[in-house]
Amino acid sequence: MTNLYRLADQKARRRIVSFDRRELNRLLSLYSVRVASGEWRDYAIDFRPGMAIFSIFRHAAEQPLFAIAKVPGGSNGSTAGGGYMVYNGPRKLAHGDTLEDVLSVFDRKLRLLLG
Repeated sequence: MTNLYRLADQKARRRIVSFDRRELNRLLSLYSVRVASGEWRDYAIDFRPGMAIFSIFRHAAEQPLFAIAKVPGGSNGSTAGGGYMVYNGPRKLAHGDTLEDVLSVFDRKLRLLLG
């Protein structure tokens, strides 16, 4: 009749994932270069259970062009077992252990395919 809940498990589920100062600096640096070239115009940062997402928009009223997600997987909050991912809609463009690994996908000239 009674349900037992481990408090440690509840705290782990509610742990907030966020980008640290270094990560935000790198993301905003890339963003500012693309804004200056006229490619991107807006961004949003979302915190969902177990992940943080930096979304990039061409226009604020549209779906994001790209989403950069941070998903920790280690028991101590590190990204071991998780990592960083770059998405274009539902399609995963890159996955890596470091933010620099996944941001290298933007070094290539990316084209948005509509269809």
